[in-house]
Amino acid sequence: MTLATESAVTYAPVNHVSAWCASERDRDSFVFQLQPHHIAALDQAVQCAQQKNKDVESLTLDDFRLPEIASDIAAWRDEVMNGSGMIILSGFPLERYGKEELGMMHFGIGTHFGTAMSQSVMGDTLGHVVNVGGKDPKERAYRNSTELDMHTDACDVVAMMCLQKAQSGGYSGYVSAISIYNEILERRPDLLPVLFEGFHYHRFGEEAPGQSPVTEEKIPVFSFRDGLLSVNYLRSYIEMAAEYLQTPLTAEQVAALDLVDEISVDERFALKFITRPGDAVFFNNLTVLHNRTAFEDSAVESEKRHFLRLWLVAHEQRPVSDTLRIYEGRGIDRQEGKSTYFEGDRDYSRFADEDARM
Repeated sequence: MTLATESAVTYAPVNHVSAWCASERDRDSFVFQLQPHHIAALDQAVQCAQQKNKDVESLTLDDFRLPEIASDIAAWRDEVMNGSGMIILSGFPLERYGKEELGMMHFGIGTHFGTAMSQSVMGDTLGHVVNVGGKDPKERAYRNSTELDMHTDACDVVAMMCLQKAQSGGYSGYVSAISIYNEILERRPDLLPVLFEGFHYHRFGEEAPGQSPVTEEKIPVFSFRDGLLSVNYLRSYIEMAAEYLQTPLTAEQVAALDLVDEISVDERFALKFITRPGDAVFFNNLTVLHNRTAFEDSAVESEKRHFLRLWLVAHEQRPVSDTLRIYEGRGIDRQEGKSTYFEGDRDYSRFADEDARM
């Protein structure tokens, strides 16, 4: 594959370990089982951080050095950044540690992958994925219980640690975006230019003061840079932006998005499993899409579904198109007085005059 310019792409199959399929790899093939010496090293790092009176979200790489397991961490990071794009660290002893200590472990490992960034207007760099909004779609997805389509987040690496699974439902899904691209290339190569051109994205009420509610630039679904293929995809935000701009998606655009969605949940391509308590999934957000099925929580507060989430800007970032970097890896500015609940009414006719100035 070659890249003359970012708008002139020669499409060719990507033959790389990141182009995996669920028909060839199961969940266990991504698992790295933590051993006693890993836990001992993490335990010591937590104790050192606590002795320094470090707050979890203030931890840096220097605060959480892990020399005893440095080679393993380097291998985990390489697998996420340059290999399959995903690992599952299994065996965090939940019975031994409280939530704060587990948060320190998760955040601390994350510092070896990248720098944690704000995930919402609340400024949370250690996100708590819990159900506060029920099935209300105006609540950010990581704070409700609805089913989520396959999508990417706004970072380089996502890390999710399970503290408690749901009473029912809440399956996690992961799919290689590289395999989706290869399948589209085989089945409908005529739709690839639409996906490489990209779409405007709605910011779901999390734009900074003075910033447009939608991205000024189109963000490509697929893009090449230095021979590497990357992805950005969140269909609901694409559709909201089209509604806001009063520019309905064309039949060709809908067909392209439909095909991405179809392949992304095909059981031949997508892994689907319950993330077990004590497991942490680290994945490359630029090569892997993820989702979650709807779930029901227990009535007991301590038994409700609870994950810890990190959005990380990688220490060594994947080369991506300039337009993609406008959206990815910047974080969401903290804004006092705002929450993750979208206050918009989705009646965007009143913004028609503003659109002409964008």
